[in-house]
Amino acid sequence: MKLLLNTVLLSSLFSQYSNAFNTPSRTVTFTRNISVNALLPTDDELKRSVDEAVSYDAGSADGELAKRFGHLSGKEVRTVGETFREFTDILGTPINALYKNMMTDIVGSTHLIVVDARFKRDPVWSLGLTRALDVILNSYPESETAEKMISSLCECMGLNQEEIRAESKIMTDWAEGKTVEDVNAAFKAGGTGDTPFDPIVKLAKEDQYWMYSRYFGVGLIQIMELVGVEPTMDAAYPLLEEWVGKSLGASFYTAWSDGELYFKTKGKIDMMETLMKEIEIREKKKMADRLEEKAEMALRQAAIKAEFKEDGPITDASEGEKKS
Repeated sequence: MKLLLNTVLLSSLFSQYSNAFNTPSRTVTFTRNISVNALLPTDDELKRSVDEAVSYDAGSADGELAKRFGHLSGKEVRTVGETFREFTDILGTPINALYKNMMTDIVGSTHLIVVDARFKRDPVWSLGLTRALDVILNSYPESETAEKMISSLCECMGLNQEEIRAESKIMTDWAEGKTVEDVNAAFKAGGTGDTPFDPIVKLAKEDQYWMYSRYFGVGLIQIMELVGVEPTMDAAYPLLEEWVGKSLGASFYTAWSDGELYFKTKGKIDMMETLMKEIEIREKKKMADRLEEKAEMALRQAAIKAEFKEDGPITDASEGEKKS
């Protein structure tokens, strides 16, 4: 009897502890029923949506973008590969292996900018393109080939090289003797002044589809350098945010990225130029050493010949006695 009582007590305790680790079950009851059919479109609505999708004509939407650029719908656009092929054909000569990747990037990025329907060239953009090409090709081994690459790029993009250079000069001439405060004032004028920035700022404010591109950012960095800003990305960050973001209403994050790419590429070019100069100096030193060795050898040979002439020819003494 006592054993039976103990067993019952142990069973009761075990049951209590085991229930403490069990998750109580809950029953959720929804008191409001929602009809699934009410969420689905009717047959007429579905048919109308399908008809609208099938009958849609590209570029004919009732929106500002379609009204402005709808006429370009279906227009054939060259690929980057086709543009680079044309550039290569016009150039007609191989590109130095050290510069090929950089020129390939220049051709590809310029093509993607120019074929965009929103693209409009301005002096800042022209200055940026000119600066980018000058930085990359400044130390190209063959100067004639470098000039040919620039003209080939402009030709395959449908750009006039003389106009690009002239627009760049407009910006450099204006920036000469100016300060950062002068540039800030030009941007803050909002297109009401008489600086080269005014048409750009006015267009950016009035045209919701105004397009920022890489060479515009490079042009702004070049202007910074012209007005005395330290040529570093740390110094360029706040100015790009002020000019591109606040004054023009564009994404200054993209400008930051383009600026970083510019300084990184410029750093690589500077390092490559330093390496090439070191190699050139080393080769010249080797050549000078070889010439010096040849000169010393020639001097030794000349000394030997001179000594031989002074001593005269060597004769057999016995033969001389017989003759006498």
